[in-house]
Amino acid sequence: MSHTLTGTLGDVGEFNLVAALTAKFEQSAEVLLGPGDDAAVLRAPGEQVIASLDMLVQGRHFRLDWSSATDIGHKAAAENLSDINAMGGRPTALLVGLAAPADLDVTWALDFATGLADEAAKVGASIIGGDLTQADAITIAITALGICDHGVVRRSGAQPGDQVALAGRQGWADAGFAVLGRGFRSPRAVVDAHRQPQPPYAAGPQAAALGATAMIDVSDGFLQDLGHVAMASGVAVDVEKADFDLPESLQAVGAALGVDPMRFVLTGGDDYGLIATFPAGATLPDEWRVVGHVRESDGAVDPGTVTVDGAAYDDAGGHQHFR
Repeated sequence: MSHTLTGTLGDVGEFNLVAALTAKFEQSAEVLLGPGDDAAVLRAPGEQVIASLDMLVQGRHFRLDWSSATDIGHKAAAENLSDINAMGGRPTALLVGLAAPADLDVTWALDFATGLADEAAKVGASIIGGDLTQADAITIAITALGICDHGVVRRSGAQPGDQVALAGRQGWADAGFAVLGRGFRSPRAVVDAHRQPQPPYAAGPQAAALGATAMIDVSDGFLQDLGHVAMASGVAVDVEKADFDLPESLQAVGAALGVDPMRFVLTGGDDYGLIATFPAGATLPDEWRVVGHVRESDGAVDPGTVTVDGAAYDDAGGHQHFR
């Protein structure tokens, strides 16, 4: 059967579409059995296999008038690969569930698959299977699997005196979201960051090898996600604005929209950078920027408290899914 399809999903049918989609996904040597059976089979050379699942819903996590199908494929894969990265792991495979209206053009699904495959290829991960069904709006559910070569890094290991460091871009995707929300398409750099984030995939395993005590990816907002580390570790954290990078593109968006560009950095998500804590004496490579330190939690400071320049921040720390 040819995998050059036209028409809508309803015209093509489930099984023809599944065949066309899976033809796009190359399998790595770690895949013993890929798509086509009731389940996939992977090698697991280590004793610890990492698993994570995320969902994206049309109209909430992406808009078809803002992002192409290929963009959405890249972003859906990046969001899930980043969760493995945040544990210090190396992603090996993705399982993808796609629900979509029957009248959606089949080229959308094929372009989405191309974005998925291209993003997964950046880290050597394979799309090994999934599910396809009909729905009123496009909904994507992805399970990511990975392994840790240096041991899992959890959120709960930060210690008083540790350095707090950031790897990857921060605030770019949120600035792009703000620009698109006002009906603009520039600066192109931040709009592209919203459409196709660029997680620092090498930084997760690097942090594990460097002895990171805790780690998390920035998906919902820097302060909010750092707060998860502080709460899980039973500590408090202080960060300093002056230690962050504030690129010209974010400053330009802030000036155009009349907002403080540091808001994008401190509360923005969807760049999927990494926050990690390291022992005070650790020497960190250039990929990591030290932006704060871990403090004792005592009677005056509650566990999970995150302050900016020693004071509470006067804005929400990030995205809330049910507000």
